[in-house]
Amino acid sequence: MKKGFKSIAILLVGIMSILFVAACGSSNSTGGSGGAGVSVGIVLPTKDEPRWVQDEGRFKAALSDSEYTTEILFSQGSSAKEKENVETLISKGIEVLIIAPHDGPAAASAVEAAKEEGITVISYDRLITDTEAVDYYVTFDSIAVGAAQGQYLVDNVEGTGVPLYLYAGAASDNNAFLFFEGAWNVLQPKIADGTFVIANSSEAEALKDKATLSRDEMGKILGQVTTNWDPAEAKNKAETHLTSAGAELKGDIAILAPNDGTSRSIADVFASDGEVTSYVVTGQDAEQASIQYIIDGKQSMTVFKDVRSLVEDAMGMAIEVLDGNTPETTGTYNNGSIDVNAKQTDVIVVDQANVKAELIDSGYYEASQFTGLE
Repeated sequence: MKKGFKSIAILLVGIMSILFVAACGSSNSTGGSGGAGVSVGIVLPTKDEPRWVQDEGRFKAALSDSEYTTEILFSQGSSAKEKENVETLISKGIEVLIIAPHDGPAAASAVEAAKEEGITVISYDRLITDTEAVDYYVTFDSIAVGAAQGQYLVDNVEGTGVPLYLYAGAASDNNAFLFFEGAWNVLQPKIADGTFVIANSSEAEALKDKATLSRDEMGKILGQVTTNWDPAEAKNKAETHLTSAGAELKGDIAILAPNDGTSRSIADVFASDGEVTSYVVTGQDAEQASIQYIIDGKQSMTVFKDVRSLVEDAMGMAIEVLDGNTPETTGTYNNGSIDVNAKQTDVIVVDQANVKAELIDSGYYEASQFTGLE
């Protein structure tokens, strides 16, 4: 009898261990039943930027009423962690991988491992480059974003010889090149005719007569004016540029800032210089802090990319794949290896004139989140 009871006890312990491991494996998943594995794996670049944390919540909500499940992991600015995250999701049986790469080229090896397992890869917001292992790209029209920023500067300066300070995102992010390309397309004719004078990039000055830049030429400019999407680095660069600038490069100025986080840092630096009488500065992402800056007159504009639509497009594409259908696309982007089928989402320019209509009345933000809103 003692031997029998011992065998039963061992059996019970084994069953409980299996149940415990199963419970731990599904603790981060959301959505419906969807089977034992995870249907959609999502890898986002960092929790340190509000945009990506907001996306996490939106992705979870997008599958909350679905039969499919998802798990979301953050790479915290590390390509090694990003690859580890993809491997973790592969081991959980995902059928679709949605990934916003920290570094476009570096993410290639991670998604190649997913493709080898027959997983559909969707590049989200940022394009994964130099690999054939990307099935779809969900994005805002990044060239249109840069063009909108450049056009705003053109439309909101007066006279000629206006000092133009150029800043860009990270050279590891393909979007940074697309944003800059769009802005250059609009700004270059106005640089060539003397409306603007480049103030902080010898590489851009050397190329000012070229309407179309190669990627290598853009890379040389980005090498001088990159912020790496880091507000602290943007602040340091702006301080360095203003310290070395003469009075002829101050006064009323124009600033191409790549996104809201860097825009606020750069604006603070320029506002603190007594020789800067006024500035027009761009941004993008419609971050809450920058909307307050726009209301207060400290940031001129932002390009509103309604990430609610982008998340819906990405999840809609994933569900189409899971249901055995071919997702709808609206264009292609060359990633250095192939033309990737893409779904593009429109962007909106927001400044003081339309901030309430676009961001409050649309329900994106609540009026109570801001002061001085009319």
